[in-house]
Amino acid sequence: MSTTRRDLGSADLGAQFVTCDTELAGPRLSFYEELLSHGILTPLTAPVEGMVVREGSYNYVAPQGISSVVKYYLKESGADVLYEQHVTHISLRGGKWEVSRKVGPPEQFDVVILTIPVPQILQLQGDIVNIINESQKQQLESVSYSSRYALGLFYEAGARIDVPWAAQYITDNPCIRFISIDNKKRNIESPQVGPSLVVHTTVTFGSEYLDSDPAEVQQIILSHLERIVPSLPKPSSIKCHKWRYSQVTKAVPNCPGQMILHTQPLLICGGDGFTRSNFDGCIESAMSLAEAVKPHL
Repeated sequence: MSTTRRDLGSADLGAQFVTCDTELAGPRLSFYEELLSHGILTPLTAPVEGMVVREGSYNYVAPQGISSVVKYYLKESGADVLYEQHVTHISLRGGKWEVSRKVGPPEQFDVVILTIPVPQILQLQGDIVNIINESQKQQLESVSYSSRYALGLFYEAGARIDVPWAAQYITDNPCIRFISIDNKKRNIESPQVGPSLVVHTTVTFGSEYLDSDPAEVQQIILSHLERIVPSLPKPSSIKCHKWRYSQVTKAVPNCPGQMILHTQPLLICGGDGFTRSNFDGCIESAMSLAEAVKPHL
């Protein structure tokens, strides 16, 4: 989930929107209702060309960006949150977990919950390497993700993007899959703030150019965008973001939304790699993690 803010405005480079299937959501429906009641999510009302609409499903946008959903729950939890901590090692030390970071001294914890992409769990060093048993390792190694690029284009206030849609799915381009006039899609248009445009590439393009020079990738995407929307004004700034782990294409098989790697002290992992890559899958994993962690608190 990534919401990029510039002086010119903001662009949501993460999820396109949030879809709730009321028939399948069950007990998870209350999460959507809570977010709607606080204005964190609002119904998607802007026109989206090429979107497949399923009966019983509802689409929502996050006016302040999809990252506002995470920030809401972090605030509700009352937890002290530290960002941009790159964990490298997890080891057992005197009945606790010692977590080492790329920068700064190691710290000790009673419980460790990992919700990073599954391949990154397998890259961690320390005792965790031997704690993950062979069966679990095989399950984790079977998880696969798609990759894609997201491009954010930011414009000065007053710039006009003259198209009849707020977002559009593209089916006949080898590079671009989705385009949105992001502030229009999120229903936050303002004469004081310039528009922003977001482009998502196809999975095939993301895979082909995964380790290419970002500047080169940006130019290729822009050249395709110019052919699709030739009337675009010149942006004031551009951000190109690579999602190496974009969406889960194959989750951990036969999994209840989490996996306990060690019981005492508790080391547990979860996230969409243990369910499916949508908001509902994230909630399902979070609920499963909470139930597993409760006895250890």
